[in-house]
Amino acid sequence: MPALRAWLKQSGPLCAAPISVLLLLGFAAPLAVVVGYSLMPPNTFDFAHLPTIENFVSIVRDSYYRSFLWAFGLAVLTVVILLVLCYPLAYGIAKLFGRWSMLLTLVLVIPLFVSENIRLFGWVLFLIKGGVLLGALQTWFGVELGGLLYSVPAIVFGLVYVYLPFMLFPLVLGVSMVSSEVTEAAGDLGANRWQIFTQIELPLAMPGVLIGSLLTFVLALGSLAEAKILGGQAVIMIADDIETAFTFSQNWPLGSALAVLLLLLVGGLVLYVLSRLDLDAILGRR
Repeated sequence: MPALRAWLKQSGPLCAAPISVLLLLGFAAPLAVVVGYSLMPPNTFDFAHLPTIENFVSIVRDSYYRSFLWAFGLAVLTVVILLVLCYPLAYGIAKLFGRWSMLLTLVLVIPLFVSENIRLFGWVLFLIKGGVLLGALQTWFGVELGGLLYSVPAIVFGLVYVYLPFMLFPLVLGVSMVSSEVTEAAGDLGANRWQIFTQIELPLAMPGVLIGSLLTFVLALGSLAEAKILGGQAVIMIADDIETAFTFSQNWPLGSALAVLLLLLVGGLVLYVLSRLDLDAILGRR
């Protein structure tokens, strides 16, 4: 064994070389290209030009920052709604439902095997004026409502619907880390249900809460289909501006600058949250 450990220690960099090359070519190189394009003059495709920050200036000058604000605000709202919805459900799966927990988990996972766009177009048929929901209300109850589509609430609904599993399962992991013996001991010592939740259950489940919130926030921040399909572009989110810059406008430098700012925002948030987590404790290493 000592000889094997010594060999692994000496040959570690060599063993890591294939994955290092893969990460370099598949991750670092594309990011470098995007950063390079962001420093080119607008509407050009030539690296021979001197670096410029004109694209970043135009983000403020042409009010592209509004897309960031909309995306950030809707992502935060999605996280808050999902926390309220998913925590009781996660508690039930981890502590209460018993043998029904697996069935409920399957019900929540199966939709992930269907394309997100197909599921969202299904909701379009459900929510559109004269569709399944509004048509049934008008036919059966005589209630006539305007279309629920192409609005900010429709976008929020789509975000909550699509990203619910990404919040729920980390929360289940976090809640399952809370020992029943600890909560029972707190109750025996006179703590009420609210004190047990705020001072014991929530702090112990916080790794799952943070991971679920971070994952949901990052995904919602870069979402595109929900705003286009359910929202009808009632508001423009940052992913839509990036897509437009790279496709219809053919302004790759501007699209790259928007993507770089989004990466910096998401990357900074991820690094901050991870620095606050004890990953060894979450993974059960100690």
